[in-house]
Amino acid sequence: MTDTSTLAADPAAPARTAGGTLWLTGLPSAGKTTLARALATQLTERGLDVEILDGDEVRTHLSAGLGFSKADRETQVTRIGYVAELLARHGVLVLVPVIAPYADARAKVAAHHADKGTAHWQVHLSTSVDVCAERDVKGLYAKAFRGEISQMTGVDDPYEIPENPDLRIDTAAVTQDAAVAALIGLLTERGAL
Repeated sequence: MTDTSTLAADPAAPARTAGGTLWLTGLPSAGKTTLARALATQLTERGLDVEILDGDEVRTHLSAGLGFSKADRETQVTRIGYVAELLARHGVLVLVPVIAPYADARAKVAAHHADKGTAHWQVHLSTSVDVCAERDVKGLYAKAFRGEISQMTGVDDPYEIPENPDLRIDTAAVTQDAAVAALIGLLTERGAL
């Protein structure tokens, strides 16, 4: 049997955090995934366990077969919220760049985290529809404006703006570095870093 009281910490092991979920919500092309990736890079460089649960990637793997009806979107958010909480409960800092357009679904995710005693922070990227449409590399806004697709959040499907997020960032008004610094500031203030 090994006496664990004399084992030295492995210097190559990642730094441990209490874990938590940082949920980035906003319109399509608001910058959620871009910020999550930039933040993940900085946190990983600090030695933290970080995972990104990107909405598009999760839809491909965990939520294949779901459409864009309100019920399907809520199911998608619930599934992501469950996985995020599970990872966070085990010390991972989970970054969730997901539209999550409905307040009720976001509230259920936050309540699930609270029920489990797991930290959850909501960040609203308040970037306007016009700016998001200009940034849209997938061309979804243009298709929605022409009536070629429907159920486009912010065009013909609602996005319910969070009333009291932990942080609100307009990515059109600040640089990416400033936005990442604000996210790190939030995580530091809340004791995650």
